[in-house]
Amino acid sequence: MSLTSDPPTRPDQPSDPAADPAAGPPAEKAAGPGAEHEALTVVPVRHPWRWVAIAATAVLVAQFLNGLITNPGWEWDVFAQFFTAPTILKAVWVTLQLTVYGTAIGFALGVVLAFMRLSASVFLRTVAYGYIWAFRSIPLIVQLLFWFNLAYLYKELQFGIPFGPGFFSFDTMNLVGATSAAVLGLALHQAAYAAEIVRGGVLAVGAGQLEAAAALGIPKVRQLRRIVLPQAMRSILPNAANEIISLFKGTSIVSVMAIGELFYQVQVVYGRNGRVVPLLMVATVWYILLTTALSVLQHYVERHYAKGAVR
Repeated sequence: MSLTSDPPTRPDQPSDPAADPAAGPPAEKAAGPGAEHEALTVVPVRHPWRWVAIAATAVLVAQFLNGLITNPGWEWDVFAQFFTAPTILKAVWVTLQLTVYGTAIGFALGVVLAFMRLSASVFLRTVAYGYIWAFRSIPLIVQLLFWFNLAYLYKELQFGIPFGPGFFSFDTMNLVGATSAAVLGLALHQAAYAAEIVRGGVLAVGAGQLEAAAALGIPKVRQLRRIVLPQAMRSILPNAANEIISLFKGTSIVSVMAIGELFYQVQVVYGRNGRVVPLLMVATVWYILLTTALSVLQHYVERHYAKGAVR
């Protein structure tokens, strides 16, 4: 009597199919796990309209480059003559100075305004919001002309007791010149936009981190310097870089105040020799080169503050 559960086999039937040399391999083993996929023909997705767009774009770019090279109206010899002229280089330096001063003062004031808007004081929030509302509403050229004509409104500025006697005063005619008015106008205008950029970056930092830092007894200044700002910089930097580049190109608007920046100097030169197009190309190429340098600097600064970020 058999004690196993194996079904009985007939004498003429082998118990193991593998033991029978005449029996073939099982069907599933013969086919293999991916045999049905290997039999298919893989056809890549075709994008005919993409190639049409590439060809059309290539033709337009080639035509544009051909026009730049062969059209005599560009006057590249005049461009080469004035591109590194001393007057142009001096004007580029003035443009960079206006950009640096406007950015430094504007963002310093913008940080103060941003934290005023984040303050628990209703009065500070209202004052900061009023400043941002006013300077974002008034066109930059109007602000520059107001500061340029400050002496018309105030003959002198006194420092002393508020609403009382003054201890010493300054003549606004000599205090605020064209360059000072340009820096002041650019910086105050930039501060309104910088405040919102900084405020948005600070709000992007999770409130739980500040609560944890406060629970550990970390002072608020240290929280701001070591926890909030390093993380907020990831959100601040792209928008701040855009504003700096916009300010750099926006310095051309101070030409209405006869300041010798790049665009004004180019206007002076082509007003004398009548070579408008090549002189405009001189200004254009300088703007492109300096904007590219700022973009490269932005890349490395963003990469520095992106350390440890999970994307």
